[in-house]
Amino acid sequence: MSLRKYAFKMSSRALRKVALMGVSAVALSTLAVPAQAIPNFVLNGDFELVINGSGGMGEFDNLTYSTVVDWSSSGYNFIYAPGTADTTGGTGTFGNVKLWGPGTGSANGLTASSPTGGNYVAADGAFQVGAISQTINGLTAGQSYILSFYWAAAQQSGFNGATTEQWQVSLGPQTQTTAVLPNVNHGFTGWMHQTFTFTASTASEALSFLAIGTPAGVPPFALLDGVSLTAATPEPGSLTLMLAGLGLVGLGVLRSKGRARN
Repeated sequence: MSLRKYAFKMSSRALRKVALMGVSAVALSTLAVPAQAIPNFVLNGDFELVINGSGGMGEFDNLTYSTVVDWSSSGYNFIYAPGTADTTGGTGTFGNVKLWGPGTGSANGLTASSPTGGNYVAADGAFQVGAISQTINGLTAGQSYILSFYWAAAQQSGFNGATTEQWQVSLGPQTQTTAVLPNVNHGFTGWMHQTFTFTASTASEALSFLAIGTPAGVPPFALLDGVSLTAATPEPGSLTLMLAGLGLVGLGVLRSKGRARN
């Protein structure tokens, strides 16, 4: 083979590789779009939108104190602004409520906010227990969804004794629970990330969080933030984009082979 033909052959191979890389990059970017655009069906999952709240805020969905937008509450559940749970506390039906932390004399590591930052919910699991809930719309019956959230265990300041905390979580007729978390006297467990998989029965279903704690009279509080609900598998629109991306890859390969033969 002459040097000239060899150089031409090598340059043709290089061009085919560049073309394939370019098409693949376009396809990959197309495939990446659904991952970046997966919708969160939960509204105000970080509890940042609050009205009628002041200071450290307090018992929520009681118009006297605080209302968390898009959420309802039927129990002794509080909303705290960053850094206030163990300092200014929050006002409820039975007075001001604080948690044990550095600001109340316990070096337990209570953080100013959750891993997502900002406000978070604290729910008493042994006194006037009631769920925090929201109606989720736009679901597809039979579709699996991944629920994720951050949670921790704490204790109301001014009380003594070891406690346990957990969350009971429901989406429509399905219910799952976190592990029972033991918490030492005046303690804070640190934040943990939890995921559950639910299958939707209808287009609209109630999502609820119910705090369960022991013992009564030692106020065990379960903390919550960063709630999201996303489809576990691609929705039809996402599948269309994925197939389009794969089609681009195939088209690029066929065109490259055709040019090589010519």
